[in-house]
Order: sequence, then structure tokens, then C-alpha cells
Amino acid sequence: MDIESSLTGHRQAVDAVAALAPAIHRAADQLARTFETGGRVYACGNGGSAADAQHFAAELTGRFQADRPGFPAIALTTDTSALTSIGNDYGFERVFARQVESLGRTGDTLLALSTSGHSPNVAAAVAAATDRGMTTIGLLGRDGGPLATAVDHPLVVGVEATARIQEAHILILHLLCEAFEGGSA
Repeated sequence: MDIESSLTGHRQAVDAVAALAPAIHRAADQLARTFETGGRVYACGNGGSAADAQHFAAELTGRFQADRPGFPAIALTTDTSALTSIGNDYGFERVFARQVESLGRTGDTLLALSTSGHSPNVAAAVAAATDRGMTTIGLLGRDGGPLATAVDHPLVVGVEATARIQEAHILILHLLCEAFEGGSA
């Protein structure tokens, strides 16, 4: 693939994000409600999506662009002892769900990232969050897969290339952070 084709694909992904603006506002409003009522946000995903989950939690607990109080956010991808013990004892499909079952409560929100919408361990986390009365937001790609109908707030970037979906997901995460720091959530 040449650079021009990659840039064309990137512009298509950004256009897909622009079409999601109303849904992104709704997701930002949900996150604001979570924090206003004393809840926490948990985030999970695999590979690049795991890095995005960590990035988002760091932006919320630390700062994005402005000094402001931190927001309680935890990436379920960071505790290697939990991941390896849960994976060993319960299987990789349960590495996020078990943490949600242990930590999550009604009023919390789970942000689930999957470029395909088919990740079994992310789907299990969404199911566990739903069972606990948590709200779920999905950053998804392609057609959203089964996760598009499993989450409360699907944000589906309808392009095929994984790299373009990941770029769009980072853009959405930054838009969500701007909503908090700009007061528009």
C-alpha cells in the first residue's frame, strides 16, 4: 500500500468518526454521569486496543490538556499478576470478566475496545458488566460484530483496515477527554 492510499483510508476513518458525533456526545454524557455519581470507568481490549485502554485511563486519572481533578479510571490490561493468574485458572477468555466481577458495581462504566467486535474476552467482560448493572460503551470497528448489540453505547468505526480503526479509536478517546476538560459532557 502506498502512502496516498493510507491517507485516503485515514480520511475515511475520520469521516466515520465525524458521523458518530451524536453517539460520542452520548457516551461522554454517560461517562460524566458515572463520575458525578461516584462511579469508576474500567477499560479493556487486546493488543493495540489494550494500549488504547491504558492510554484512556491515564488521560482520565492524570490529565489530558488541562489541569483538573483526576477521574477514577482503571485499565484492566495492566495488572500482569491478575491477568496471568486469571488466565491460568479460568482461561484467557475470562481475564477481563473476572476483574469486572471483582471490582465493578452498579453505576460504573466499562469501555470495551475491539477492532473486530468479536473478541471473546472483551465480550465476556461486557456480559459481566451488564450482569453487575454497569453501563457499557464499545469502541468497535468494521460492522461492530456481536459486541455492537451487546453494549449500551456502540461507537462503530465502519472501515475495514485495523490500523485505520485504531487511529479512529484514539481520536474518539481524545474527543471524550476533551468533553470532560471542555465542560461539554
